[in-house]
Parts: sequence; C-alpha cells; structure tokens
Amino acid sequence: MSEEQIFAWCRCVEALYIYFRAGRVEDPYVSITKKRQMPKDGYSEEVEKEVGQAEGKLRTHRSAFSRASVIQAFLGSAPQLTLQLYICVLQQEVTVARSVFMVLSLLSIVYGALRCNILAIKIKYDDYNVRVKPAAYLCIFMWRSFEIATRVTVLVLFGSVLQIWVFAVVLVNFLGFFLYPWILFWLSKSPFPENIEKELSRLGTTIVLCLLTFLYAGINMFCWSAAQVELSDPDLISKSQNWYRMTVYYIVRLMENAFLLLMWYVYRTDFYLYVCAPMLFLQLLIGYCMGIFFMLVFYQFCHPCKKLFSSSITEALLSCFKILYFICQHHKSTLLTGKVVMKSENTDEARGSSKTIDSQNRNTHQSVSSNA
Repeated sequence: MSEEQIFAWCRCVEALYIYFRAGRVEDPYVSITKKRQMPKDGYSEEVEKEVGQAEGKLRTHRSAFSRASVIQAFLGSAPQLTLQLYICVLQQEVTVARSVFMVLSLLSIVYGALRCNILAIKIKYDDYNVRVKPAAYLCIFMWRSFEIATRVTVLVLFGSVLQIWVFAVVLVNFLGFFLYPWILFWLSKSPFPENIEKELSRLGTTIVLCLLTFLYAGINMFCWSAAQVELSDPDLISKSQNWYRMTVYYIVRLMENAFLLLMWYVYRTDFYLYVCAPMLFLQLLIGYCMGIFFMLVFYQFCHPCKKLFSSSITEALLSCFKILYFICQHHKSTLLTGKVVMKSENTDEARGSSKTIDSQNRNTHQSVSSNA
C-alpha cells in the first residue's frame, strides 16, 4: 500500500472518529457563521449559526471528499468505462463481470458529476443556506446518466471504425477546453493569482492551475462542467451563471455527436451487421436529448437557488434559436436575391440576343429585297 493510500485511510478514520464523537463532548471553541435564507416575497432573512470545531472539520472532510470523487470519476472511471465498452464492441461479447464493472464505472462518473453540480452551487451561493431537495438529485442523476452514457457510446462507435480520427477528435476537444480558461484569463488582463497557497512558488502555482484546467478539460470531454474555471477569480470558480455559454456547449455537442454518429453510419463495416444501425443512431440522439430535457427541468423547476436567477436557461435557448433563425433567414434571402439577379441577367441576355437576331434577320431581308 502506497503512502497516498495510507494517508487517505487515515483521513477517513479521522473523519469517522470526529463524526461519532461530535455531540457527545461539548466543544469549547465555536465560530459564528451568517447565512441568508432563500428570499420569500422579495425578502431574505439572515440567520446566525454556531459551528464547532468538530463540525468545521467534518465540513472540510466532506468538501475534500467531493473534490476527490470528481477527480476519481473523470480521470479514472471515465477512461475505464470507455476502454471496457470498446473491448466489448470489438469482441462482440459482454461478460457478466465486465458489465458489472461498466455499470459501476458509469455510476461513479455520474456520482462525480452530481457532486460537481452540488459543489458548484455551494461555491456560487456561499452566502445562502442552500438545501438541495430529492427531486433535484433525481433530475441531476437522470441528466448526467443520459449525457455521459450517450457520449461514451458515441466516442466508442466512432473509434471502432475510424481509429485514427478519434484521437484527433479527443485531442481537439481536450486542448480546446484546456486552453479556454487560460485564453479568458489572458483577455481579462488580470494579475497572476498568488493566493492559492502561500508556500507555493510561482512555478508551483502554475502547475496547480494547469492541473485544475486539466481536470476541467477531462470533465468537459464527457459532460458539461457545472463548476466553470475562472483563473481571475480568487476561488478559481466562476460565480456567474452564464446561460449562453451552456447553451452553445450543448448545441455544439449535439451537432458533434450527430456528426460522429453519421461518420460511423457511413463507414461502418460488416462487423455491425448484427446491429440495427438506423435505430441505434436514433436512440443515441434521443438519449442525449433526454439528458438535455432533464437538465432544463432541473434549472427551471428544481434548482435550489432558482429564485436568485436573473434569467432562465429557456430564455437563453430561445434567444439562441432566434439568432439561428435570423441567420438562416438572412442566408435564404441572400440566395433568393442572387437567384433573382441571375434571372434578370439571363432575361437581359436573352432579350439582347433576340434583338441581335431580329436585326440580323431584317438586314438579311433588306439585302435580299435590294438584290431583287
């Protein structure tokens, strides 16, 4: 057993010891925290609460466990699930043991995505007393299950027929999401974050930030990251709810999945004779749309802080669809204008040619009459 595993076990034992000991022994040192309740009728009440050392340590352990579950899910379980499903497709066989491992890997990824959602809510609305209801957990679970399962299946199917191109797709996705926070940080012209850890040097801080963006890219490879990295923020997490960025992500991802499935359908070999390809194509697209549907239900009805939203995601979707509609209409009007111009040019040419023919016929007739 490595030193990291021993350290993790010690932390788990410490957390269990603190949990069972809390409440039995009076804590002499307490701190007072202030949290605001969710607004009712436009009024938000501020509530003070005493937090002992034991409860504070448990919160620290819980937060560390949430972050560790996210890291383990997307840097461990996600590649493992992709590899196991790829092996099953190539061997045309799904054993009981492998199916159990794939289900456990999928549940691990979904749980990591769920913890990422809850962690992002707690960070964004740190001033409020947030309570997540069971309906919200159910919506997040269904949303992430459909989204991640269909995404992994699409990548595996595409990789089974175009092995080289799948590396290009993965590399472009990964580098795009890895560099995106750094590009935003460079455009914001903010100072380099120095308050991550006092003992870290500038090089060490850069390595930590690179690891954070590496995890961010790994999450966005399979699903939308609820915690958006913002290097210019002291907490390194964006506090704003950017609906347009989220809408663009899902529109582009849906188009990418449809394109990858289309390439799989075109280049599939006799290896897939036992599969109804059109039905599988349709099922995967519907599955991803089901994930988007549960995401909309969560943000529209089940989000614990929906009363604090200045706008909704449906409004962002409608505005994006309006933009796409205007673009299509402009493109259609441009094509119609071009066709009208071409028709007018053709009619002018036809008229000109008919005039020249008439004039030639008249000249010929005049010359014949003069000769007669």
